[in-house]
Parts: sequence; structure tokens; C-alpha cells
Amino acid sequence: EVQKLNQQLEEKNGEIQQMINQPLYEKEREILRLQKTLAEREKAQATSDVLCRSLTDETHQLQRKLASTAEMCQHLAKCLEEKQRKEKGNSDDQIPTERSNQVFLQLLYNETSLQALICNLQQENRMLKQKVAHV
Repeated sequence: EVQKLNQQLEEKNGEIQQMINQPLYEKEREILRLQKTLAEREKAQATSDVLCRSLTDETHQLQRKLASTAEMCQHLAKCLEEKQRKEKGNSDDQIPTERSNQVFLQLLYNETSLQALICNLQQENRMLKQKVAHV
């Protein structure tokens, strides 16, 4: 293992000597190449940061909408319950109105859609973070 490490050290020393012995223009060209690579990586990082912030903001906005929708669903469910109780007490017709059911089902569907959208955004956010970490 020590011999292997010594061999690697000799190889690295050889690379360093080769770089030192290179003409000045080749060194400058290598420096420019490395600077360009660094600039590209910084640009990609900045873009990823902006995308992550945007997704985070959108996720928070969707979570607020979801909470609002859930609250509205609960309110409508309570109203529907109260209406059913009143109808039950006032007449033999115990069937809730069709319109109330449609509104309730639509709100329930919207809540489910928002939850799916939030899950998708969270998954995309995780993927972007992994890409950022990879870069």
C-alpha cells in the first residue's frame, strides 16, 4: 500500500513538473479554461438557486391555498350537516340538496388536486436540489 501511495505521489510530482515546464501560453490557456469552467458552474449554481427559491415560494403559496380550501371544505361540511338536521326536523325529505353536494365534491376534488400538485412540486424540488449538489 505504501508503494502504491509512493507511486501515486511520483505521478503527481511528474504532473506538477510537466505543468511547470509547460510554456507560459499553455499555462495561461489552462488557467483560462479553468476560469471558464468555474464561471459556468457558478452560473448554473445561481440558476439552480433561483429555481429552488421559486419552487419554494410556489410550494408555500400552494400550501396556503390548500389550507384555505380545507378550511372551506370543513365549513361547507358543517353547513351541510346543519342543513340536513334542519331538513330532517322540518320535513320527511332527508335528501340534501344536489347543489350542496356538488360544491362539496368539487372542493374535495380541488383539495386532492392541490395535494397531488404539492407532492409533485416537492419531488421536483428534491430532484433540483440533487442536481445542484451534483453540480
